[in-house]
Amino acid sequence: MSANSNKGQFAQIASRTIAAVVFLLPFTAFALGAIVGSFLNVVIYRYPRHQSIVFPASHCGSCNAPIKPYDNVPILSYLWLRGRCRACKAPFSLRYPLVELANALFYLAVYQRTGPTVVFVPVAAVVSMFIILIYIDAEIQILPDVVTYPGIAIGIATSFISPLAHDLILASSWLDSVLGAVLGAALLSFVILAYWLIRKVQGMGWGDVSMIAMIGALLGASSVPGVLLLASIAGAIIGLPLALRHERGMQVALPFGVFLGFATLGVLFFGRTLWTWYAALLLR
Repeated sequence: MSANSNKGQFAQIASRTIAAVVFLLPFTAFALGAIVGSFLNVVIYRYPRHQSIVFPASHCGSCNAPIKPYDNVPILSYLWLRGRCRACKAPFSLRYPLVELANALFYLAVYQRTGPTVVFVPVAAVVSMFIILIYIDAEIQILPDVVTYPGIAIGIATSFISPLAHDLILASSWLDSVLGAVLGAALLSFVILAYWLIRKVQGMGWGDVSMIAMIGALLGASSVPGVLLLASIAGAIIGLPLALRHERGMQVALPFGVFLGFATLGVLFFGRTLWTWYAALLLR
């Protein structure tokens, strides 16, 4: 067999190997997202209850029976156990597979826009942070600094490699990232102080300030007003009916971080589409 023939066979094997890896990478991103989503469930459940996110190992909240590794496979375990503990048959919350599936789909969406580049890691990490913030704020109306502060740092770090991402709205430079964080924090701080001066009550928590700073650091200064607008519209649409039905009326507290989180994910993935639609609407 000639040397040229050997080179040709090697090239074919290498080409097929690369093609297989490229084909499998999206599935790997999805699987990684589901695995990380399982950890997010631990944080979402234990943080509001002031429990360690490391110890003890996963266990049933009803009977405390340890969950075996083969019963702890993201998404699939919930399906084959029919959403119940193997030991005591107590039902598990539907939140578990939903968080795992949502994080897996978001990781796949991030991969589709970044490809196998280094920017996938910080963007995927921040997306997971937003899922944590959304669920914890919905449950106890707290936005933990232990999540938002590292999120600000990751957002600024991401700005140095943001050109590697495709079809994602990210800060264009470290200066844009820093300005976004400062602008977001300044705008919400002004709203909080103005509301207090007028109504003599605090209408929003300072955790919202650190969250919008995190959002500005990730998306850049130009995206902050759009996120605030979308979050405010969503809050009004959902909050007004709730207030009308609640005994406290317009005094009922709403977890604004939930709306900020969903608005941010919408702008991150569909910002250009939303802007094109909005511009076309204005030009009619």
